[in-house]
Amino acid sequence: MTSSFSVHALGTPILVPGDDLAGTLLDAVARTDAGAFRDGDVIVVAETMVATVEGSVIALDQVTPSSEAEALGHRYAIDPRVAQVVLDESDRIVGGIDGFLLCLKSGTLLPNAGVDGSNAPPGHVTPLPRDPDGSASRLRAELENRTGVRLGVIVADSRTHAMRLGCSGVAIGCAGIQAVIDERGRTDLYGRRLEVTKRAVADNIVSAAELVMGEADEAVPAALVRGLDLAIGDWTGVEGIAADECLFMGTLRPRDQEE
Repeated sequence: MTSSFSVHALGTPILVPGDDLAGTLLDAVARTDAGAFRDGDVIVVAETMVATVEGSVIALDQVTPSSEAEALGHRYAIDPRVAQVVLDESDRIVGGIDGFLLCLKSGTLLPNAGVDGSNAPPGHVTPLPRDPDGSASRLRAELENRTGVRLGVIVADSRTHAMRLGCSGVAIGCAGIQAVIDERGRTDLYGRRLEVTKRAVADNIVSAAELVMGEADEAVPAALVRGLDLAIGDWTGVEGIAADECLFMGTLRPRDQEE
């Protein structure tokens, strides 16, 4: 990171399915002091924005809850129609608390499988984009074609973390930069070799971007991050780990599954 590191909020109008996301972002950056995209810029876009333009918004009056969704809704104080959407979006329901189901989805542990009613029209919910890495790659290609510069694109979500209050940013889709940089083999201040350390670069960028993006009515669903001096290339993807390799999931396993 250099001393010129900066984050620029990209405000946009309310988007609807089929809107030109790349064009909207070009208009947004032109209204900031950043002026235009430059080589090496990283663009962070909220998952709700991406899912909306891709047409993934779900009208709850079109959802018929199953008996399982009805039971989950009753147990965890959730609208059974929302519970049904969460079931449809989840690989597995792990548990829950009032208002939320804890789910496994695409190798990630997250509440309500990412289904969100905030910043969706009344009576609607928005699931995560179907293919966040693909969404990031397509948006990157479109922006690079229109601008002639080399960019990174991250699709962002906000998540809670175990035993911590509040939300922070996490990357769910990434293109153009390495989402995770392996630091193993380097040494610490005392010459000890790093054995497990990997830097979650994309997650850290999202957290910085979310300081200007907000979570409420700011109408800032994207941000431009400049000055990171990251290599731009044809990397795609956000790296996860299997549930049986995860400290939190491993700790929660019943004892009879360990023997």
